[in-house]
Amino acid sequence: MDDKEKELTINSGETPKDEVIEGKTEKDGAKGPEDKETEDRYEKVCYMCRRPESKAGPMITMPGNLCLCSDCMQKAFDSISTSGMDFSRIQGMPYMNLNLNDLMQNVPENIEIPKKQKIKKKSGAAPALTMKDIPAPHLIKAKLDEYVIGQDQAKKVMSVAVYNHYKRALVDWKKDSKEDEVIIEKSNILMIGPTGSGKTYLVKTLAKLLDVPLAIADATSLTEAGYIGDDIESVVSKLLAAADNDVERAERGIIFIDEIDKIAKKKETNTRDVSGESVQQELLKLLEGSVVEVPVGSNQKNAMTPTATVNTDNILFICGGAFPDLENIIKERLTKKSSMGFNSSLKDSLDEEPDLFQYVTNDDLRAFGMIPEFLGRLPVTVTLKPLSEEMLVRILKEPKNAILKQYEKLLAMDEVKLVFEEEALSWIAEEAIKRKTGARALRAILEEFMLDIMFEIPKDPDIGSVVITRPYLEKTGGPLVQMRGM
Repeated sequence: MDDKEKELTINSGETPKDEVIEGKTEKDGAKGPEDKETEDRYEKVCYMCRRPESKAGPMITMPGNLCLCSDCMQKAFDSISTSGMDFSRIQGMPYMNLNLNDLMQNVPENIEIPKKQKIKKKSGAAPALTMKDIPAPHLIKAKLDEYVIGQDQAKKVMSVAVYNHYKRALVDWKKDSKEDEVIIEKSNILMIGPTGSGKTYLVKTLAKLLDVPLAIADATSLTEAGYIGDDIESVVSKLLAAADNDVERAERGIIFIDEIDKIAKKKETNTRDVSGESVQQELLKLLEGSVVEVPVGSNQKNAMTPTATVNTDNILFICGGAFPDLENIIKERLTKKSSMGFNSSLKDSLDEEPDLFQYVTNDDLRAFGMIPEFLGRLPVTVTLKPLSEEMLVRILKEPKNAILKQYEKLLAMDEVKLVFEEEALSWIAEEAIKRKTGARALRAILEEFMLDIMFEIPKDPDIGSVVITRPYLEKTGGPLVQMRGM
């Protein structure tokens, strides 16, 4: 623009379009002080492995504001150089020999170039763990009592195991084990209990209460290396992801492997047992303690995925399973005595025993299909009792996150009070026992009978309260509905 036009622009109060900032125009991407402050609060993220600059190191900024870490860039160069292919000769890829900066200048306007991949920088390092931060076993159990009804022995064992795990982690940080040369070893746990008795819920509740990385894996998806399915190292990958890819934090975490009974040794099979005994054998190195390489940000290893080295010596493993038909193995062992004479035992003497799991031994588990090397690395065995009618009624109304409290809160949003009679709760518990799925049956029953109530109540704004009675559940009557102002 000439001098006259520039004077008119300044007099009119408008800012020139090509205003120069530090020798550059705004069209050229000049950065003001606000842009610099924004860059200080954010850090770059690798476009391939999604690791931030604080983890992966300095980034290489590509045209189009794409950032790559040095590991991914090196793997890309290695894969291209080893393949021996000339990508410029492939039809449809004429730009491989061009400079990328020259190529980006000819991008059409309708194509959107991605913005810089950045995440917020962490405000500061996590505070170091001290002895004051370690909750005592009775405090951990008291917190579990607020959410889990019954299973006192299981909660006691879990509380002590986690308490000792915290102390082992503290020893690792301060390196105090060299003073008296006493190394505290971990005690992995095997949880046995019928379905719906609270194994998974107990571990999930523990994860919410404690500031320790915890990963929950399913043993049914694990297979031997080289076969379709998840490798054994995938359980460590989940723990690493739960620790925000912090290796040191992950090495002091807890891994819960559910459905462990599904990897029992198959009987009378002529094929390779890739999801049974082979998985048990590969789990031995993790349970005992070893150094494994796991992919970061993915469950599958490939040339473009960065890996991290994790030591499993200080990782606490908890294995849980329902072990169906294990009761028959225990009953057969306990009734092996003669059925005649002074020391005889009746064959049906244990048919009414509600809790046969309390008599379980390693011999019973070996007969079920677990190999002895695997059982030897799980020294602590805790059994969960089947839920009785009284415990099911308490589960309905006592925990902080009780099912009845959830429904009461849902109806309270419609300004309707929900009340359950004690006889109705007893009927729900009796029906849940018949279904033989433990506490999971409670929600299924309530969903069935609350469907009509949740559908009809929003229709009439004059409804003030609803009382669920036993005749309504038995389908011989209806709920007691009280209108407002009555």
